[in-house]
Amino acid sequence: MPIGSLRLASDHARGLTLAAVGVFVLSFDSLLVRLAATDGWNVAFWRGALMAVVVGVFYCQPRRLATLNAHRVASLISAGLLAAISLLFVMAVMHTRVANVVVILSTAPLFAAILTRLFLHERVPGRTWLSIALASFGLVIVFAGSLSGDGLLGDLFALGAAMAVGANLTLLRRFPTLDRLPLIAGGGVITALVALPMARPLALEPPSYAVLAVMGLLQMPLATALINNATRYLPSAEVALFYLIEAILGTLWVWWFLAEEPPAATLYGGLLTLATLLVNAWLGLRRPAGA
Repeated sequence: MPIGSLRLASDHARGLTLAAVGVFVLSFDSLLVRLAATDGWNVAFWRGALMAVVVGVFYCQPRRLATLNAHRVASLISAGLLAAISLLFVMAVMHTRVANVVVILSTAPLFAAILTRLFLHERVPGRTWLSIALASFGLVIVFAGSLSGDGLLGDLFALGAAMAVGANLTLLRRFPTLDRLPLIAGGGVITALVALPMARPLALEPPSYAVLAVMGLLQMPLATALINNATRYLPSAEVALFYLIEAILGTLWVWWFLAEEPPAATLYGGLLTLATLLVNAWLGLRRPAGA
C-alpha cells in the first residue's frame, strides 16, 4: 500500500479511536447530572467553572493561545457553542427523561453533515449518509418507546444542544490548527458566567460537590478534548455519528444505577444503531477516503 494511503488509514483509525473513547467517557454525563442532585443552574455553573480551572491551569500557556489569537472570531464562536452545548444539555436532563435527551442529541450527525456540505463544501461519504439514515431509523424505534407527552421543553433543549454539537464540530473541522484545549476552558468560563446569576453554588450538600468534581475536573474535560481532537482526522459528520453511542450507553447507565428503566424499544433501536456504527467504522478503515 502506498505511504499516502497508509497515512490516511492511520489518521482515520486515530480519529475513530478518539471519537469512540471520547463519547464513551461522555456517556456518563446524564448519570452524573442526576447524581449531583441539585438544580440545573448549579450543575452548569460548577462543571463550567471546574472545567475552566483544570484546563486553564494546565493547557492555557501563551504558546497554545497563539492559534486562538490567529482565529479570534472562530475561537469565540467555538467557545460559545461549547457553552451552549453544556447549558442546553444540563437543562434538557433536568426537564425530560434521559432517554429522550440522549436520543435527540444523537441527531447531531445530521446537522454536522448538512453544515459540512453547506459551509465547507466537503464531500460527505455516501456510507456516512447511509449510516445516518439507518441509525436514524433505530432512533425512531427508541423514540417510539421512550417519548411521552411530558418534557417538551427538555426535548427542545436537547434539540438545541444537538444543533450546537453539529455546528461546533463543523467549525473545528474548518480550523484544524486551532488548539482545542483552550477552547474548552473558554467554554467553561462562558458557561459559569451565564449560569451564575441563577445558581446557588455554595448551598449544595457534600455528595453533590463530589459528583460535580468528578464531572468538571475529569469526565467533561477528557471527553470534550478527545471528541474535539477527532475532527483533525475525520469529517465532522462522521465524528458526530459517534454521539449515537451516547444514546444507548447514556440510557443504560441511568437504568443500571438509578433504575430508570427504558422501554424495550430503546434496546432494539440501540442494537440497530450500534451495528450501523460498527459497519460504518469498518468501511472507513478499509476506504478512508472512499464514498
